[in-house]
Amino acid sequence: MKALSVVDTQKFELVDIEKPTPGEHDVLIRVAYCGVCGSDLARYFKGQVHAFPQILGHEFSGTVAETGDKVTNYQIGDRVAVAPLKPCGQCDSCRQGFPAMCTNYSFIGSREPGAMAEYVVAPEVNVLSIPDELSLKEAAVIEPLTVAIHGVDRLKVESGDTALVLGSGTIGLLTIGVLKARGVRKIIATDLNDTKLEYAKKMGADVVINTSEITLDEYFKENDLPELVYETAGSKYTHVEAFKFVKKRGQICYIGTSTTEITFSHTDFEKINRGELIVTGSWMSYSAPFPGKEWLAAIDYLTTGAIDVKQLITGIYKLEDMSKPFDRLVEQGTTSVDELYEIHAE
Repeated sequence: MKALSVVDTQKFELVDIEKPTPGEHDVLIRVAYCGVCGSDLARYFKGQVHAFPQILGHEFSGTVAETGDKVTNYQIGDRVAVAPLKPCGQCDSCRQGFPAMCTNYSFIGSREPGAMAEYVVAPEVNVLSIPDELSLKEAAVIEPLTVAIHGVDRLKVESGDTALVLGSGTIGLLTIGVLKARGVRKIIATDLNDTKLEYAKKMGADVVINTSEITLDEYFKENDLPELVYETAGSKYTHVEAFKFVKKRGQICYIGTSTTEITFSHTDFEKINRGELIVTGSWMSYSAPFPGKEWLAAIDYLTTGAIDVKQLITGIYKLEDMSKPFDRLVEQGTTSVDELYEIHAE
């Protein structure tokens, strides 16, 4: 089979390797579409892989090509998406029902071969059926949507709330979509990129702010502070802004992954005490029973049209295009997951 393998920093090779064989509890999936995640950019451009060579890709959909002898829920030809986390099932976190906290996990497209290939193997428990009404192209966006759902659910969300979403990359945009579907009264989105802010409007943001033109200090001098803040950019600036621009007794969830040192002034950090803020993080998208309610909700949101991700898919590539979608995402100055490899069309 063909596979796109990262063999060194900023070096892909299109290789011909043996098609994987499923174990007795595994499903072999013929990949239809695979998305490019922001974490894939770091693995390719910065060499942040566990080992070379590696086949990337953990956001994907496809059809069942073969099943192991003990697989009972899937048949050849079934349309599916896949949860890429492979928790050990034995550590304290797994036994307590928190698979994302597993201390001995594997991960498709990171610690083992991923879906930038014609075929990939996954355990049956990681596989989810896709309704006929949902295209496999849209189903490839289920994984990042579950990240947004998990983050939104980390806070107590009420329909009369106002929410501030810091950062309008793909996870920020999907967070906006989830908040809209949950009936949040007012959603404020920020970014430095006007194009992404236009997408934020389409996803349901009521107010969009280009913070290079209007600061949040200026905006909130004239407007009420939000009850909810979701940080999705991973920026050292937005990490601090989350504390500054939330209502007293408000809630903050950090979804974005930080890659630089962050400095809080003592007055900003003290807002936790003085405002009795609830502050939490969000990691991946899993709950019990595995893979979790986030995955079922994502499929429902997309199937019913409550969240529309078609507009976020802005590029379709073949494996033969190698690094083109990676280069395009960097040229756009974004870590959005809006480029897909089309490997086997529907």
